Amino acid sequence: MHLLDELLEAWRYTREGVIAELANLPRERLDERPSGVRRSALELARHIVDSGWLMAGELSRPDGDFRRKSYDALVAEHATDPAPRNRAEALDRLRESHERGAAMLRSAGLALLEQPIRQFNGVPASRLSWMHHGIAHEEYHRGQLALYARLLGVTPALTRAIEGS
Repeated sequence: MHLLDELLEAWRYTREGVIAELANLPRERLDERPSGVRRSALELARHIVDSGWLMAGELSRPDGDFRRKSYDALVAEHATDPAPRNRAEALDRLRESHERGAAMLRSAGLALLEQPIRQFNGVPASRLSWMHHGIAHEEYHRGQLALYARLLGVTPALTRAIEGS
């Protein structure tokens, strides 16, 4: 297994965790925003899908550059899926976007992904290095979904898995 395989496996694990946390939330409360929180769980799922498209799209482009357009323009270019209206659509989009995004990155190949890309802050980094950022970004939002569960009185999916329930 080479580095790209390891990163794709890490992304798969993270995305599966996001999916588990979203599936764990009460269906009828996915549109709610906990007090002081910017996004509902459904809006957060869309953001994760959009960010995954942005990551896979720019990293797999030979001329990829996170500063070649504004953030909003890059999202609009890469993330064309409509907003999910319910949990089933959100879960489908999370699964499909990951499968297709991983295929794009695998197709780009290790040689391209070792090449530099300009990050949002203008500083160059290897594309593989930036992939770590994308995975960490999803883990951050996975944690938010787990917190949403706690705020709704539900045990987070990861906690339940660790406890064996």
